[in-house]
Amino acid sequence: MSESTDATAAETGKTGKAGVADRVDAADAADAADAAADAAGPAGRIAAGYAFTGPALDLGALLWDGVCLPDRQIRIPLSMLNRHGLVAGATGTGKTKTLQLIAEQLSAGGVPVFLADIKGDVSGITAPGVPGERTGRRAREVAQSWQPTGCPGEFYSLGGIGPGIPVRSTVTAFGPVLLSKVLQLNRTQEQSLGLIFHYADTKGLELIDLKDLRAVVAFLVSDEGKAELKGIGGLSTVTAGVILRALTAFEAQGATQFFGEPEFDTSELLRTAADGRGVVSVLELPAVQDQPQLFSTFLMWLLADLYTDLPEVGDLDRPKLVFFFDEAHLLFSGASKAFLESVTQTVRLIRSKGVGVFFVTQTPKDVPADVLAQLGNRVQHALRAFTPDDAKALKATVKTFPHSAYDLEELLTALGTGEAVVTVLSENGAPTPVAATRLRAPQSLMGPVPAAELDRAVKSSPLWPRYAEPVDRESAYERISAEQAAAEARAEAAAAEAEAEKQASKTAARGTGRGAPKEDPSLVEQVVGSGLFRSLARSIGTQLGREISRSVFGTARRRR
Repeated sequence: MSESTDATAAETGKTGKAGVADRVDAADAADAADAAADAAGPAGRIAAGYAFTGPALDLGALLWDGVCLPDRQIRIPLSMLNRHGLVAGATGTGKTKTLQLIAEQLSAGGVPVFLADIKGDVSGITAPGVPGERTGRRAREVAQSWQPTGCPGEFYSLGGIGPGIPVRSTVTAFGPVLLSKVLQLNRTQEQSLGLIFHYADTKGLELIDLKDLRAVVAFLVSDEGKAELKGIGGLSTVTAGVILRALTAFEAQGATQFFGEPEFDTSELLRTAADGRGVVSVLELPAVQDQPQLFSTFLMWLLADLYTDLPEVGDLDRPKLVFFFDEAHLLFSGASKAFLESVTQTVRLIRSKGVGVFFVTQTPKDVPADVLAQLGNRVQHALRAFTPDDAKALKATVKTFPHSAYDLEELLTALGTGEAVVTVLSENGAPTPVAATRLRAPQSLMGPVPAAELDRAVKSSPLWPRYAEPVDRESAYERISAEQAAAEARAEAAAAEAEAEKQASKTAARGTGRGAPKEDPSLVEQVVGSGLFRSLARSIGTQLGREISRSVFGTARRRR
């Protein structure tokens, strides 16, 4: 063997030994990490699951064996907030403060937030918090550097009822599926309402407010209107009567103010402030909290409209918007199969448009299984087991969590206010270990802002002049009413002319003594030439001549 060959062999041997040594070192490092985790016990292994490298929101400190461990922080990766979530727990366990905690950190990270303020106690998110003994103690317990900080915000109200910039939708844009949910129609009635919208869309009849819808329904069950539906199906008088009665009851609740123009542009919810922080949009609902079906469905309209308008963006470093859906059980209560399918599809697909949705309710069983399966981030506050139904709900909740080092059934009944069981999606999309957590204190005001201050914020908003005053332009009601009035006038003129001709004929007959008066034309013959509803159909057909395109929720697609 030559010297060069020997040298090469020697070098190869060294390289091989080095490679083996590297593998041994890596294995030793992994073993050392495992040993460190084992040495730290279950608490160490849980905490290691929340050691993210990218931007994350801080929820609080780990609880283990009843002890708060401030050096072991529980967090949510910012990039995973569009994978949706659930905040649940019994009344008084701190769900609202958890929303506030997450929302203010999202805002600080440049992510716009939407919150529904049903009880009127979330408006304080725009004002700095007030230092106090309880806040200071909680901050020390969880190693939080607490500084009073408010978020940039806007306040909205449904149709201008209560304080806030009015949020309105046209009936056309709201669509038949969501309106059927509000009117509590059954499946057959929902399909009939869809037929009414289809007719209005194809004929160019704009349904701006509820009186427009009422006028079209009344027309379609009239003798003239029935002919209009021959090509696409019929509408029974009984079903039309049910829809009209439901509309009457709905209007009696004050719902007429929620539908109209100017229609709210949901892209307003995606704004950021001049300093780069996300704007927190707070929908003030205390004035309509006795109409839960309405406001929960209206929230779904906002979400569906965003889904319709936003482009596909895939996975982002941070969401474009996080939408908190409070009192979520109201949305699903009594919902039709079509409605639930639409909710599921919207939640499933809106993630790719950069929007995260958090449902807020008492127990996970309030949310349908297909929707619950889409919620990757979970913050579960305490549950109570005072009744057999409570105990059943507790067991069902435990089954929705991954395997845990805790006895969750016991833990969930023992958590204090401001404590929760957490599991989120890690940066690689895998569920983190279940972690009992003592949550941080919000840095914004934990309570409502004074009414005068809220009113000043609303009136000084640049959006106030755009949406404050309602506009009632010509739409289906006005056009049908005008055609009816014109037809009645033509019928009266025809009747008067016929009477005049009759009198003239009688006079002529008496003068000549010959002939007989001509037979009066029937009322139908008198007005058929005017063709009230045929004329209406022709005039509206020439305006649009095509159907409005609708989304999976039946909401109209509009150009911004």
